[in-house]
Amino acid sequence: MSVRSCRELWTILLGRSALREPAQIEAELDRHWDRLHQGLSYYKPPSSSSAGKVKENKEVAQPLKDFGLRISKLLGLDEQQSVQLLQCYLQEDYRGTRDSLKVVLKDERQSQALLLKIADYYYDERMCLLRCVLLLLTYFQDERHPYRAEYCNCVNKLEKDLVSNYQSQFEKLFKAEAPTWETHGNLMTERQVSLWFLQCLREQSLLLEIIFLYYAYFEMSPSDLLSFTKMFKEEGFGLRQTNRHLVDRKRLVIFECMCYSCLKHTLRPDESSPVIRRIGNTALQLGVFKYISTMLKGLGVSGNNQISAVNNLFCLSNFLTQKPNMGLGMILDSAVGMFPHKIGPLLQLLTALLSNKLTVKKVYNFLDKMSFYTQVYKHKPNDIISKDDETLWRRQTPKLLYPLSTGQTNLWMPQGVLGQVVIGGEQGYVVRWDYSYSSWTLFTCEVEMLLHVVSTADVLAHCARVKPILDLVHKIISTDWTVSDCLLPLTSRIYMLLQRLTSVINPPVDVIASCVNCLSVLAARMPGKVWSSLHHTGFLPFASNPLTSMAQCVSAEGMKAGNYGNLLVQIEQPRGEYAVTIAFLRLITTLVKGQLGSTQNKGLIPCVLLVLKEMLPTYHKWRYNTYGVRERIGCLILELIHAILNLSPEGEDQGSTPTLQSLCIYSLANTEAGQAVVNIMGVGVDTIDVVLAAQPSSCGSEGPGQILIQTVKLAFSVTNNVIRLKPPSDVVSPLEQALTQHGGHGNNLIVVLAKYIYHKHDPALPRLAIQLLKRLATVAPMSVYACLGNDAAAIRDAFLTRLQSKTEDMRIKVMILEFLTVAVETQPGLIELFLNLETKDGSEGSKEFLLGEWSCLHVVLDLIDSKQQGKYWCPPLLHRAALAFLLALWQDRRDSAISVLRKKERFWENLTTPLFGTLTPPSDTTEPCVLETCAFVMKIIGLEIYYVVSGSLEQSLKDGLQKFSNARRYEYWSQYVKSLVCHVAEMEEEGICYFPETQMLISAWRMLLILSTSHSDVMQLTDDSTKLKLFMDVLDETKAAVSYHNVPYSPAIYVFSFLVLHFSTAPDILSPLSLILESVLQADQQMMERTKAKIFSALISVLQIQGLNGERHISQLPQLLLSVCETVKDEALALIDNTRHMSQTGETAEDEDSMETESPRGPRKDQRDGVCVLALHLAKELCRTDEDGEHWVSVMRKVPVLPSVLSAVELSLRSKHNLYFTEAALHLLLTLARTPQGAAAVAGAGVIQTICLPLLSVYEGSSNGASQEKKLDTFNTPAFTTIVFLVDHILTNLYVYLFSPAQCLNAVRTVQSLACLDEADHTVGFLLQLSSFCKEWQFHLPKLLRDVQVNLCYLCQTCTYLLHSKKMLHHYLQAKNGEALPPGPLSRTQRAPQTPSKEAVGGGEREEAEQKALLAVQCSLLKILSKTLATLQHFTPDCCQILLDQYRTLFVLSFTTPAFDPDVAPSFGTLLATINVALSMLSEVDVSCNHEQPQLQSTHSRSLIAYVSLLMFTMENCFYVLISQAVRCLKDPSILPRDKQRLKQELSSELSTLLSSLSRHFRRGSPSSPASGILPSTQSKPPTPGSKASHEGQEPFIQLVQAFVRLVQR
Repeated sequence: MSVRSCRELWTILLGRSALREPAQIEAELDRHWDRLHQGLSYYKPPSSSSAGKVKENKEVAQPLKDFGLRISKLLGLDEQQSVQLLQCYLQEDYRGTRDSLKVVLKDERQSQALLLKIADYYYDERMCLLRCVLLLLTYFQDERHPYRAEYCNCVNKLEKDLVSNYQSQFEKLFKAEAPTWETHGNLMTERQVSLWFLQCLREQSLLLEIIFLYYAYFEMSPSDLLSFTKMFKEEGFGLRQTNRHLVDRKRLVIFECMCYSCLKHTLRPDESSPVIRRIGNTALQLGVFKYISTMLKGLGVSGNNQISAVNNLFCLSNFLTQKPNMGLGMILDSAVGMFPHKIGPLLQLLTALLSNKLTVKKVYNFLDKMSFYTQVYKHKPNDIISKDDETLWRRQTPKLLYPLSTGQTNLWMPQGVLGQVVIGGEQGYVVRWDYSYSSWTLFTCEVEMLLHVVSTADVLAHCARVKPILDLVHKIISTDWTVSDCLLPLTSRIYMLLQRLTSVINPPVDVIASCVNCLSVLAARMPGKVWSSLHHTGFLPFASNPLTSMAQCVSAEGMKAGNYGNLLVQIEQPRGEYAVTIAFLRLITTLVKGQLGSTQNKGLIPCVLLVLKEMLPTYHKWRYNTYGVRERIGCLILELIHAILNLSPEGEDQGSTPTLQSLCIYSLANTEAGQAVVNIMGVGVDTIDVVLAAQPSSCGSEGPGQILIQTVKLAFSVTNNVIRLKPPSDVVSPLEQALTQHGGHGNNLIVVLAKYIYHKHDPALPRLAIQLLKRLATVAPMSVYACLGNDAAAIRDAFLTRLQSKTEDMRIKVMILEFLTVAVETQPGLIELFLNLETKDGSEGSKEFLLGEWSCLHVVLDLIDSKQQGKYWCPPLLHRAALAFLLALWQDRRDSAISVLRKKERFWENLTTPLFGTLTPPSDTTEPCVLETCAFVMKIIGLEIYYVVSGSLEQSLKDGLQKFSNARRYEYWSQYVKSLVCHVAEMEEEGICYFPETQMLISAWRMLLILSTSHSDVMQLTDDSTKLKLFMDVLDETKAAVSYHNVPYSPAIYVFSFLVLHFSTAPDILSPLSLILESVLQADQQMMERTKAKIFSALISVLQIQGLNGERHISQLPQLLLSVCETVKDEALALIDNTRHMSQTGETAEDEDSMETESPRGPRKDQRDGVCVLALHLAKELCRTDEDGEHWVSVMRKVPVLPSVLSAVELSLRSKHNLYFTEAALHLLLTLARTPQGAAAVAGAGVIQTICLPLLSVYEGSSNGASQEKKLDTFNTPAFTTIVFLVDHILTNLYVYLFSPAQCLNAVRTVQSLACLDEADHTVGFLLQLSSFCKEWQFHLPKLLRDVQVNLCYLCQTCTYLLHSKKMLHHYLQAKNGEALPPGPLSRTQRAPQTPSKEAVGGGEREEAEQKALLAVQCSLLKILSKTLATLQHFTPDCCQILLDQYRTLFVLSFTTPAFDPDVAPSFGTLLATINVALSMLSEVDVSCNHEQPQLQSTHSRSLIAYVSLLMFTMENCFYVLISQAVRCLKDPSILPRDKQRLKQELSSELSTLLSSLSRHFRRGSPSSPASGILPSTQSKPPTPGSKASHEGQEPFIQLVQAFVRLVQR
């Protein structure tokens, strides 16, 4: 939009926009100088030529042209300007979408309402134009204003004929005829005419104010004065307005009296004509002086009103020059003449004149040296000598002026003092004594007198004298604190005064309020002193009992309201005046901000509780006599709460007892105080706009509208802090419920918060509202999009309009982007609304996404454009926020939006631009957001490379990475990050905090380094010298971080250990790593917990690489062994203590297997990557390196490693805890036992007693085995199996291990839950490992071996039956288990839905879930079956061992189908049925693949391949067992020939049929069995196929079956 609105111009000149540089302000003034010069004449009347230009304009839509002509007629405005006004309104104030605008323009009723809104907007535009000129005249000579020079230049250009133009506009407005419906259309009703004339009066007032300010700085010529005089006279000073009948005449009469009296006084000050007397009497009757006083007070508090400044300047100049016969000097002289008899007038006048330190000094010195003392006497005193005419008195005796006790401060009038009788007679005498004294001493005496008579009838009269004193003291110490020491005699008596006055029956609230106001100023400088003195007055609420719990505090048990609480209830609320309450709230806020400390803050808890419990929930219901007091009290209450919530940790005690902050958080979250804050936030933008429009322009920053805005802003901030600081809880608090509850017709708080985006007066208000929305979107379980309802699209348009504006305040734009960044992850519906993606049909039937007109990505792409960087509308913070939003899209995998962004021209070029810049050195960084910007770019690139296949990367990204490599940016960033780490480590050592953006950049760079290890070709990082440079820089970072014991940079060690795995040619790094380890072990062990784990991981990687390269000699081996063994011993002992503690307290160990390296961990927890486990693995690697035991034997003699480890293992086995530790310990024992001396050491340490007996409890637990899954994981390892069979003595105890596992196999028949199946799977896997030692098993435990073989055969039969009979399996799942249906492994989607739909419980969804559960159970049964057959393969003989007696027949000679009855023995029919079931499942997979969509095929291809391979593996093993058992029977002499013949016939027939089916299957192509690659075996077996599909003739196990068929057919 080419034309800038007047409101936008005013916002720019106020410094509330993105244009804040002086040069930008000057450019705006130059551009719009003519508009400011013309004033209201800028707006032209309608004309035919303008209407013709509108019709010829092709850039404006026809509906807008037509509506612009209607606006022109209603407002009497130029047609072109009407269209421009409409465009500005749609840009700034329209609260709908562009689509809804079309409907509005077509509907007569809605279009009329829109016309009236545009009329209000037009009136506001005219006012903003005049406010711009008024702003220039206000500050163009203010040296403190940042734009003074620019304002001054513009005023100098305007000076020439500004007054004449504005005077003519004033006359035009004065004489303007009111519009009628005949001339302006039917919408010009009586109400609209009245509004028009009120606007007329407002414009006249602003024009006169501008003229007045102009002549405050520029001289008025006599001719101009005469011209204005004639004009005012002709107009009757406002009374003769053409449309005067439309307003109250009383206001015009007051205006007339003011203007005429001022003008007559200026022209003829000595003339006293009847006209002046008449006007004066009229003014007194109408209360003009009271009106003037109220107006001047309003001007005085604004702080930004130049008229107030000019008025104060005028008064001050008169006072300082001391001209008693002119202006203010006359009033001052009159007040001094009656002092101290009448103490109020002089002190009120002096109080009003205090504005800076200079005036404070003048006032203090003036009162310190008074020369007259005025007294009033009813009768002549006896100790007085006077002249005959009674005009002069002389005192015969000295006299104390105040009847106070001896020793108290007093004034002593000496003998012989002369006094002039000013007034004398029977009525009394007024005598002015010629007596010099200090008024400050007199003030002290007045306070003492009030304390003396506080309980008498004279208390009210003395209060009237003391209140002006207190007000003067308050103003002085507020303006200049340095004078406070001189006022100590007065300020020290305030506490006693407060105590006495608040305890009387009818306390003087005005004096009490003045006392509290003084204490508030004192508390700002010395809070501790004020608190200690105030605490004993009884004024504040207090607790009669010690505060020990939150429940006690919230219930107010033992709390006393104090004198203030009684005064509030008994005096202020009935009267409707709240001066003490306002002062009380300010005092408590000041004390809180003073950081008193924990003890004093606890003393303030009763005060704050009174506010939270009795004031905040009900203050809006109190009685009020004065408008605006309610809003002020609400604002002060929230200021107090806001100050408490922002207390620093040093000011709050972190103990168990309640603190101010915890009390506020709990009360606001769980009591009606929180609902009161919610009600304040729910005021809404419309109410605020109405209040702002109704308040006078002279109110400034203290008007009702500004106070309401401040109150709402505080409510936002308080709510945001409460949610942020509230302790985490599973229960939703009442505050959170109130914030997120839905209401009908858009009646919910979320909509109200979102609509604050329409507010334009204070940019902080919408910003804080969006910040709260961001917080709620993060923590609250609700959909913002659903809450917005029908307003969603319009609110989105308003958000994007402000985001697109180049003059909008940058902080609002940043907050909008931060809100959208959060919404990407937590608000899927809302982010889709803002992304506004449209779809179109692409090639091959796919869908392509395009950006809609109202997509936020348009703005984001503009913000990251390299050509926009450095311009005022794209500062670094905004650029950073845009990149954060893009990173959120990549992290949340928003593929539709990402696909659009990837294809945008120059997207990757613009994105990577920050990485090619040169940053300032770390020590000179002034804009840390630039570091964060670079970090976001690195993360986006890393995620793109990680997610997308290298061949599918956009060419522009590849070009950018090539450019990055060619420009040697890898070396640059590596060097920069290294210097950054070193700099931050030094800062941490010195106790200086570092920027969090620094850590983010370091983390992002390290992520890129890790990614480069697997994607070096894509990232163009192939040069070995560059890799070595990066590697060594990370090593230097690690040394720097650890040398300063810098915990936050321990991830450097993690990255280093990761790089070690991929740099096998790295130089010797064991030496620096050893030094790093020594440094870490000497540091604080609790702080270095994670660091040690990462160093151990790095050392393990280095040792493994050196072992692969054949490097065995390590010079650091002795010291490393000693350090690691010490750590193992200490960790094992600590683990023992921790395990015992958990067993005693009933806690459960955490079995979470997390790959998050930075997650906080508790001390001594059993974690796979914990210190204890990694130390054992490192010890294993070191012992493996030291093969001959040259070093580890001596170290273990010095350090009791084995006893500590074995004790921990025994306790872990007994308590069923520490599985990862147990596994690592077994690995270490295995490594040691590979050598004779190591085996002797292990046996001598008691490994038999440690392992054997505790394993009895492994299977103790729940009957379905759900609790045993993790425990079996530990023992289902080659390490454990080898340890078991390593020592002969242990074999005698094998029954201990295998009795219970054999029992669990039977459970599959009755319980088909996933937990039971998982346990059976682990058990069979364990038995598979043990089956490799069949000979040893047969020798030591033949009976147990037979039992296990029988159980495995029955398990095979059960699994085959259940896989064959799907209906029976489905029935068992429904009837017996009752578990939640799990998702199937073959239908797992890439991304789980975030919000379940309401139809998820429908019939179709239920059937689909049951089908998935059935597939999951079938998959588990198939795994069990495959491992069972693989185990049986070890128990059946091969060809060379067929006739050996040790191999028994496993299956009976029968060909019945498998049954579920345990009485039916497993037979050859079972094995044939198993093959048939597997073949049938293969066919089902083929059918499903043929009917599946291509995109789904690619999604599930890996799962399908694994599934098919498992089926092939099952058939292969089943064939082998079948053939082996058949040959065993055929060679068995105990079997009858008849039975052997029957066996041959059945097998020949069945196997021939199976071979035919297999041939058809292999012709279609199928993956082969993974064979021993998945389930290894140590025995020699028939050759197994590879991983690729081959022809049926080349499959080894098919050849074996064919050979067997030929054998049996002979």
